[in-house]
Amino acid sequence: QVQLVESGGGLVQTGDSLRLSCAASGRTFRSYAMAWFRQASGKEREFVAAISWSGGSTLYADSVKGRFTIARDNAKKTVYLQMNSLKPEDTAVYYCGAGFGVSVSLYEYRYWGQGTQVTVSS
Repeated sequence: QVQLVESGGGLVQTGDSLRLSCAASGRTFRSYAMAWFRQASGKEREFVAAISWSGGSTLYADSVKGRFTIARDNAKKTVYLQMNSLKPEDTAVYYCGAGFGVSVSLYEYRYWGQGTQVTVSS
């Protein structure tokens, strides 16, 4: 089993950067693909980015491609989401998930954190 705790969210202005972190507990962290999803108020949770267990494969939503970067440090049991050139439409609660394969579907991720709020003002 894996427990996930996100951090790093906050209130920023358009064009600013933030780095989210997701710290995992459990001995099997390196076995899992990890992903970031986000959920804006009144909307469904949507895929943002994912990374394979080794870090060798990544996947991004078109809306964040070129602006966001996902990375992981298996020794620290942490996955990161570097977010640059933030826009108001990036405002959402950001969740990290752990699953067995890189996927854009939230149903493929077995474990979830509690989320961290990102608010981008115009």
